[in-house]
Amino acid sequence: MKKTFIAASIALASTCSLSLLSTTVSAHGDETHSNSALQTAVDSDFRQAKNSARDEYRHPQQTLSFFDIKPTDTVIELWPGGGWYAEILAPYLAAEGHYVAGNFDTNPSDEKLKNGYRAKSGKKFEAWLIDNQAKLGAASTVTFDPPTYYAMGKDDSVDAVLTFRNLHNWAMKGYLEPVFDSAYKVLKSGGTFGIVEHRANPGMDAKTGYMEQAEVIKLAEKAGFTFVASSEVNANAKDTKDYPKGVWTLPPRLALDEQDKQKYLDIGESDRMTLKFIKK
Repeated sequence: MKKTFIAASIALASTCSLSLLSTTVSAHGDETHSNSALQTAVDSDFRQAKNSARDEYRHPQQTLSFFDIKPTDTVIELWPGGGWYAEILAPYLAAEGHYVAGNFDTNPSDEKLKNGYRAKSGKKFEAWLIDNQAKLGAASTVTFDPPTYYAMGKDDSVDAVLTFRNLHNWAMKGYLEPVFDSAYKVLKSGGTFGIVEHRANPGMDAKTGYMEQAEVIKLAEKAGFTFVASSEVNANAKDTKDYPKGVWTLPPRLALDEQDKQKYLDIGESDRMTLKFIKK
């Protein structure tokens, strides 16, 4: 491990009886509380315009409020990618909390991987942290890159672990269970595990980029988490989930390029589950 600067819910399967007893909230209900500091971070011109333009699909203020992320929290975001949520979370936590990115291995031992996507992406993110240190404070990284690196930090040391649209990547490789176990270990008692993921219809393969909500809940409960609530804030009823290139057919990826582009733009981004768990 290394550290550098750098809700109406979908009905769950009957096997998840404990989950069925958990709270559900609607997309337009009162599940979010007023948080002016978070709203300021969401509205900040520090964010790239192309990222802010996606708020209509990703609902960052409502999502982070649903996860109850406080400005005093220590938060790990797994695989921040291009920094879409980091642009909000890191400034929001800079004064009183701590943002930690579970970042790719930037110096893999395998020479073939040194110039690969993950290493390059990880280095770019670390450079972003350094370049914006005045705004991001002590924001840092920890190497989280399954299957070599699973550990996220000291046991019982953080307030929240968040992951946005990553579960299918780990599921396709068979890494999902140890990722959930690692998240459980690093969280304090009462800490939050927040998940946003493309939501599958029953029977869909993770190779499509979609995951079954009931199965995700079962796996998190197996790791020891208690399911608290689901939100429909990131739901999209237009998403039929039957595309030639899976979820990547939709924006922002638009994997078919110009083919039926307007059709997919009209659908918008994927239908997503938004799930909150706690470690008791």
